[in-house]
Amino acid sequence: MMPLAIAKVGEINTIKRINGQDETKRFLENLGFIVDDPITVISKMGGNIIVTVKGTRVAISQNMANRIIV
Repeated sequence: MMPLAIAKVGEINTIKRINGQDETKRFLENLGFIVDDPITVISKMGGNIIVTVKGTRVAISQNMANRIIV
């Protein structure tokens, strides 16, 4: 397991855990980040990471990506 922030671009991973306070977990769940769902890193640029989750592209900060364990 590793933080999403260090996952390779183009690699399909499965979300194993989301760390942080309940508010942070709810925020990420509302964006579509659900445990056991697949996630793919599309690109990394300027401290942001663009991922595909549930068929939608979402941009998150490196800080948030470090809370998502794949």
